[in-house]
Amino acid sequence: MYKIVRKEVLNSAVKLMEIEAPYVARKAEPGQFIIFRIDENGERVPLTIADSDKEKGTVTIIFQEVGKTTKQLGTLEEGDYLLDFVGPLGKASHLEGYKKVAVIGGGLGTAIAYPQAKKLHKLGAEVHVITGFRNKDLIILEKEMAEVSDRLVIATDDGSNGNKGFVTDMLKKLIEEGNRYDLVIAIGPLIMMKMVSKLTKEYGIKTLVSMNPVMIDGTGMCGGCRLTVGGKTKFACVDGPDFDGHEVDFDEAMRRQMMYKNEEKRVLEAHECRMEGMKNA
Repeated sequence: MYKIVRKEVLNSAVKLMEIEAPYVARKAEPGQFIIFRIDENGERVPLTIADSDKEKGTVTIIFQEVGKTTKQLGTLEEGDYLLDFVGPLGKASHLEGYKKVAVIGGGLGTAIAYPQAKKLHKLGAEVHVITGFRNKDLIILEKEMAEVSDRLVIATDDGSNGNKGFVTDMLKKLIEEGNRYDLVIAIGPLIMMKMVSKLTKEYGIKTLVSMNPVMIDGTGMCGGCRLTVGGKTKFACVDGPDFDGHEVDFDEAMRRQMMYKNEEKRVLEAHECRMEGMKNA
């Protein structure tokens, strides 16, 4: 059993939890993920590690309440326990040797981009962070990102924070200002990572993206997380989740992402109906 030692509400739909998991914390590196189960009847859900503390023996996860399990997770409080918390899984990001890096987080992807920026900052790289959100009320980790970056740009689709635009607009502006990046890391919605990769390809900048397709076992056996990268089949859980953004077949990944939307909607609606019934009983 894995104890929830801290819970924080980051915005209306996103929550942070710090989980007591010393063996996972001891090995965790940026880019890796865990798979959790709330109870013995629960589904296995992967979440990228947002942070870890080896001394405290804790791992931080940040999640958006979008499906049955994440909504159920959001109802738990400090002192509650998770049944399973397996990890770290996947390959750690290789971040050594870069002098100047742009780290881009789109929406919840900011939570995954944070440990990358933190590690690069610790290694002595000059780190420029760009984050994008639909509006100012959805902005997360602003303080944390500011602490690990030499330059922080936060954009919103509607301009409600005073800086309207997409992350690609902000990146292009920084490049045109004369910034020469050794690496760009983009993490967020597939369409965002696709457009960032398209832009960086024009400038010949190496680009890494974090792919998070449907996963079940996290060992490569189920095949649910397969991707096409450079014309070859890869599995995000064991070959990634980091891949060369210029080689990922994003169109295929987006088609596969939509395959289970109707089923996910049906399960969520059934779950919410049962929860509403319990409230009215």
